[in-house]
Amino acid sequence: MDPRHSAQDVLRCDLCDTPVPPMYCDICHIKLCLTCVGVHLSDQSKEHKVVLFEKRGSTPKCQKHATKICDIHCEQCNIPICTLCIFSGEHEQHKKEDISKTLAVKKEKIQKELEELEKIIFPQYQEAATNIPFQKTDARKHCKELRTSLQKQGEALHKEIDNVIQKMLSEIDAMDSQYLAAINKQEKAINCTITEIEKMIAEIKALLNSDDFYFVSDYKSRNAEFRRMPAQFQVTLPTFTPKEIDREHIYQQLGSLSKLAIKTEEHQEDGSPTKTSGAESSPSARSLIDEPLILSDINTVYGDNNRLGCLSCMSDNEFWTRGQDSTMRLYNLQGNLLKSVQTKSKNIPTDITVTQNHNLVYTDYNDSSINIVKDTHIQPLITLRGWKPLYLCNTSSGDLLVTMVSVDYKQLKIVRYSGSTEIQSIQWDDKGNALYSSTSSNKYLSENRNLDICLADWTASAVVVVSAAGRLRFRYTGPPPSTTTTETLFKPYGITTDSQGRILITESNKHRIHVVEQDGHFLRYIDNIGLQCPIDLCVDSLDNLFVAECILGNVKKIQYSK
Repeated sequence: MDPRHSAQDVLRCDLCDTPVPPMYCDICHIKLCLTCVGVHLSDQSKEHKVVLFEKRGSTPKCQKHATKICDIHCEQCNIPICTLCIFSGEHEQHKKEDISKTLAVKKEKIQKELEELEKIIFPQYQEAATNIPFQKTDARKHCKELRTSLQKQGEALHKEIDNVIQKMLSEIDAMDSQYLAAINKQEKAINCTITEIEKMIAEIKALLNSDDFYFVSDYKSRNAEFRRMPAQFQVTLPTFTPKEIDREHIYQQLGSLSKLAIKTEEHQEDGSPTKTSGAESSPSARSLIDEPLILSDINTVYGDNNRLGCLSCMSDNEFWTRGQDSTMRLYNLQGNLLKSVQTKSKNIPTDITVTQNHNLVYTDYNDSSINIVKDTHIQPLITLRGWKPLYLCNTSSGDLLVTMVSVDYKQLKIVRYSGSTEIQSIQWDDKGNALYSSTSSNKYLSENRNLDICLADWTASAVVVVSAAGRLRFRYTGPPPSTTTTETLFKPYGITTDSQGRILITESNKHRIHVVEQDGHFLRYIDNIGLQCPIDLCVDSLDNLFVAECILGNVKKIQYSK
């Protein structure tokens, strides 16, 4: 084999083997050096189209006239045509354009599609792929929690049944002892009388065999006494009537298990949502009601001198609170103080949250710590260096999300912890800009059911919402301005989310709550039920809203959906 034509050789002129030929004949499909271009064009037996090598393939042959090349593009037929095609009159009324211009336009369109793929579509798929591990973790943890909860409820029911059975067994034992005691008493009386009768029979027989007048005349009959049998008793023995097992009643006592709901959102070609498919079952969609109702108005120890600052639901009937002192307090719906816990450092806690295991967690800004309360015992969970912890929330996967500010107040970020291990930090957007203002004031946050992380940034006058991967989704700065009213700057405080993915935000200075859907569209205010300076809020399992009133120190339980 000629070494010049080896696989590792460079491209060569097809006429003279000159390496790296710069030209190419689009008609003959051969590579040409500059010297051979003239030689090739001198062959007038057929048409030629010599172009730069990198432009090869840009001049197509005519589909109808094989020896002709096409310089024109018929837009109506969407095909390249040659001069013979034009002279034939077939395309006379059609709009025609230089084929190089058509190629440039098509390439420009393709370039835009490439940019869309690289900058928009592909990152969306990357983000969706990034969210998958979080979703898998959530699914596994949630299933484990369901099993644990069900088993605990089953154990509680078994314990109650065992207690009832033990009580009934004790009652049976007591009745058995009482019955035996009565029988024993009767037996004793009868046996005593039998002894007396036997003695009397022996005495009578002795009298009948005696002729002693005085002995016989002293006889006194006791038959009348013996005719009276010892008192008899009638007994109604206890019975046990087993009740037919009502399985429906057992389910009611055990609790209810909602169905899995999976929604698939279809999108149009432009990426906007069109419709949702898939079955959805309990918990069913809860729509907003026109007139929210106050279900409970709970008084606490908080007030002017000790303002209520934070709130976190322990259950549907109990909630933890934090004011301006170092004590965190657990209340029920009746306003009863169930438990008080003082911070380990005697500092005022910045924020509180309740874990899925019903343990209280609080942040201590002054000693840079995050602590967990188990019963009344406080354990340090995380100690920060160079950062100060602010607000926090528990996630559906059992992780903790914590807002924290650098000690020089120049940076603010959200950190995700699994236990005491940092697994994610969210601080910058795709352009390297800070997502959040760097002040320490009012950075309440919550995780939505779609795993979005929602932070109420009071200083920035916005609610900043990022995906689970930390990508900015949107900023909510209040509803669209009205033409009839002049709105002052939006100042968000507390924030929570419900089972429908709605975001609820307190605006304390305007005594109202914003209700926003998960993509940032304003739905309505809750502002017609006499709220006074609502500061923090949370929802229970039925989407009832617990709202802390800062100055009055009251907690209102509100129904806003059904």
